[in-house]
Amino acid sequence: MSFWEVTISLLGGFKTTCLLFAFTLVFSLPLGLIISFGSMSKFAPLRYLVKIIVWIVRGIPLMLQIFIVFYVPGFILGAPISSRFNAALIAFTINYACYFSEIYRGGIESISRSQYEAGHVLGMKKAQIFFKVVLLQVIKRISAPMSNEVITLVKDTALARVIMVTEILKVAENFAATRALIWPLFYTGVFYLLFVGVLTLLFGYLEKRLSYFRA
Repeated sequence: MSFWEVTISLLGGFKTTCLLFAFTLVFSLPLGLIISFGSMSKFAPLRYLVKIIVWIVRGIPLMLQIFIVFYVPGFILGAPISSRFNAALIAFTINYACYFSEIYRGGIESISRSQYEAGHVLGMKKAQIFFKVVLLQVIKRISAPMSNEVITLVKDTALARVIMVTEILKVAENFAATRALIWPLFYTGVFYLLFVGVLTLLFGYLEKRLSYFRA
């Protein structure tokens, strides 16, 4: 096959990679915030339950979680996940939501209590204080660790191939298996580097926009 034919095929797999990445972020970022509220809850049973779940998810390899989501519902309930892509998406969303929740929690707990007290003095409600005063400062403080997790997600999408999701690395592996072409495996690195480069620029821009929170 020619270079351009391989490139077009890899772009098809890269589209799946981008979709898995985008949908994972769309679902895991808000879910992680919700989980962080649970881990900081004053209701002890809920707090401990959430912390145990986060501990389990963070302690089990993501590849194993993908297998669990894809195979276990079929074995136990007799109702397997509707598609391999959906199974991978569910596993990625749960996994990254738990990691994001700890980043959120660290950022929220780092905000001084005086910020909340000042809001109360101004007559603001708890929700207004959080979203208008605290949240933007939290975003500034967590931008660096969050960017690391997001970049890690780009590379982790390759794990979806273990349940035969045809992301870019799976397409390259197919070339190696069926046509004895090894170079497409290394060529995928170019796609990942470009993707990570764009994300790095975006996060750098975000950090500059939030620089007004510096003391």
